[in-house]
Amino acid sequence: MDHNRYRQALQAQLEASELAFPLDEYAARLSQVRAAMHEAGLDALMLTDPADIYYLTGYNTFEVSVHTCLVCSAQRLVLQVPSIETGPAVVTARVDETLGYRWEGIGEVIEPLAETLSPFQAIGLDLYGAGLRHGVLRELQSRLGSERFHDGGGELLDRVRIVKSQAELACLRESARITSLGLRAAMSVIAPGMNDSDVAAEGARAMLAAGSEFMSMQPIVTTGRRSSVIHMNHQRHRIALDEPVFLEFGSAYRRYTAPMMVTGVAGRASHEMRMLRDVCRDVFEALISRMRPGNTFDDAAKAAEAELGPHTERVFFSGVFGYAVGAQFPPSWVEGSGYIARGQQREFEADMVFHLPLCLRIPGQWGVGLSDTVRVSRQGGDPLTDNDWLLRENLGA
Repeated sequence: MDHNRYRQALQAQLEASELAFPLDEYAARLSQVRAAMHEAGLDALMLTDPADIYYLTGYNTFEVSVHTCLVCSAQRLVLQVPSIETGPAVVTARVDETLGYRWEGIGEVIEPLAETLSPFQAIGLDLYGAGLRHGVLRELQSRLGSERFHDGGGELLDRVRIVKSQAELACLRESARITSLGLRAAMSVIAPGMNDSDVAAEGARAMLAAGSEFMSMQPIVTTGRRSSVIHMNHQRHRIALDEPVFLEFGSAYRRYTAPMMVTGVAGRASHEMRMLRDVCRDVFEALISRMRPGNTFDDAAKAAEAELGPHTERVFFSGVFGYAVGAQFPPSWVEGSGYIARGQQREFEADMVFHLPLCLRIPGQWGVGLSDTVRVSRQGGDPLTDNDWLLRENLGA
């Protein structure tokens, strides 16, 4: 049977059988997004970011490299997927219509998508978002007129997604629990002579055994001088005596990720390692004290910079003290809807959730990183993860 008959057969048995949340959760999200569309003067959104599509429909797959599109209007949700994604579209998503195309026939997406979009005069896009293919947009603009398409759809959705519902917070708490189990398991096997890849494997095994889905980023483990280089990962390197071992994990629960960083030492931590751990903690306390409604992201970043300031000539820091997290897909767990950094003037709102990745690196020597995932509350930042903010020494040494 072809993919259309396959879809029909599945719908008779399994339609929307694996929705991540109750229907009223999706209805509330749609209501917020449609109100924002109306305020922005948009008739429709054309969404291609897998996380945005998941947020509004539940559509969930590990194959996020193919063209997938959701058209959201005031009346309908229309999902376009390739033939190989027919199954996930039927069982995980709640939409009004599904448009299929042959996996090998990317040109087949244009006509049905143009027909779906043709009634709308103002169509919102996320020109900086994931999944929007230049060739598809060029063909749609050629058929319908480029004046119909407007940037800003991604920003519109970000404003809604950044504030988490109670159902989303529950998923983030469960991710935090699983992430912690993985980090504990990995930290327990650190020892001189141990392979960094084996440490990562132990953490991954524990998270998967505890219920993690496929992760948006794989476990990160680096040791010694390699930990001084941002965004390196395990690569079959042996851990030396008294080296720091940096770990950053984030399990996925219903696609929601609450990441956490810890640092262990295969022996004894040096005075300088302990000192940088204390700086990380001071920066963290400055951040969470200001993560409350009414303060801006910039306010929190300035407070954090004041704590970091005396050390900036010696250590490298990314410049971003926090980023929003929620439901994501590979290649990243970063939601992209908000960043705690200088110049970011958005105000905190209750139930925003941020990962605070505080990693300080001495170039060519080593790095120390610790973090929590934190919910914004009226009292300040409230950690969802359970970091003890210690450098774990003598682990297996």
